[in-house]
Amino acid sequence: MLKFTKMTGLGNDYIYVDCTNGTKFRNIPEMAKKLSNRHFGVGSDGLILIDKPDNEQSDFKMRIFNSDGSEAEMCGNGIRCMAKYIHDNGLSRKDKISIDTIAGIKKVKILEDDDGECNEAIVDMGEPIFQGNNIPYNIYEPFNKELDLDVNDEKMRFTVVSMGNPHAVTFVENVDTIPIEKLGPIVENNPIFPNKTNVEFVQIIDKNNLKIRVWERGVGETYACGTGACAAVVAGGINGYTGEDVTVSLPGGKLDIEWGKDNHIYMRGPATTVYEGRINERL
Repeated sequence: MLKFTKMTGLGNDYIYVDCTNGTKFRNIPEMAKKLSNRHFGVGSDGLILIDKPDNEQSDFKMRIFNSDGSEAEMCGNGIRCMAKYIHDNGLSRKDKISIDTIAGIKKVKILEDDDGECNEAIVDMGEPIFQGNNIPYNIYEPFNKELDLDVNDEKMRFTVVSMGNPHAVTFVENVDTIPIEKLGPIVENNPIFPNKTNVEFVQIIDKNNLKIRVWERGVGETYACGTGACAAVVAGGINGYTGEDVTVSLPGGKLDIEWGKDNHIYMRGPATTVYEGRINERL
């Protein structure tokens, strides 16, 4: 039997497994697909493994597998929940921890309430990446913040940025009326993105407020996406729409994003444990 914890960051839910004790899987992508299935498994947007780091600079290592079995570089909501898991299960007594990801080492500050509970965290998401080959997307030229793509027989304009994982951000008049189930997969699978891409549809409320919907690569539309919220703020900033401190409203709730003077993006948001359980590993 496999012990797991179901956690969520604004409805972006993941299954967490502690691998620091030696837990291993024979086929992680297949297990991620089985566990994430909402009818025959636990049900989630993916699987996150908490493990010992491979370097001396990190306290822990995070591996993220989407519900389709693909491995992701980074997950903003997921890393906040991982920090809460580490705090709640006594894996570290630090209030600031370093977590190694495919997208690099991320520093997370654990926020405790008056009762010593951790229900929120701040993540240093690092600097936004604009170079095409590092996002990646297949236009090897100086970064052009306006990228036109053919989507459903129409031209749509995107800002392409990486927050450790690829994002294509487009600004719309009303996110509620966007046919995201139709447009999202088209952009996600556009051959210009060799590793596919996350897609953000962004409505500008004012310079300090955005409303977005996210089509998450390998998952579909999610209630929230931390890296997507950061990418939306970056795209808003370089296009002159937003300031340095922005509240991003997603279907699952709100995230506070700061574009710091050090060029790092800081994300503050909640982390919630849903339940703990055990499941037949073979399903």
